[in-house]
Amino acid sequence: MASRRVFAAPRMARMGNPVVHFEVGCRDKDRSAKFFSDCFGWEAGPYHDLAKSLTPGGDSIDGHVTALGHEPHNYVLFYIEVEDIAAALEKVTAEGGAAHIGPLEIPGDGRSFAWFKDPDGNMLGLITPKAD
Repeated sequence: MASRRVFAAPRMARMGNPVVHFEVGCRDKDRSAKFFSDCFGWEAGPYHDLAKSLTPGGDSIDGHVTALGHEPHNYVLFYIEVEDIAAALEKVTAEGGAAHIGPLEIPGDGRSFAWFKDPDGNMLGLITPKAD
């Protein structure tokens, strides 16, 4: 049997803005949450009306599945934590990216988020830190 190569970044001092959350778009949040729970042992729980949380555990970041009820139904994106979303979106557009959605407040969470596209058209997210 051929060996599989596993890619892992070496542990380094934290720099820049970290990836802190992921989101998976779907048509049925309950079915998708069950899929990830059954396949990978991730804990699924309430998040808000359109989404269910996913907690992989260990050193992993948390995320959620979202059924928006409209396009895009199928997508995967990660969120980069930034202190100032408006300033980050200005930098994104100055460097050839494009603001797409937001910034918008997350109801009941105290944080805000936005989506943007990089110069190649990949969708990514920005999110403000959780309040201490």
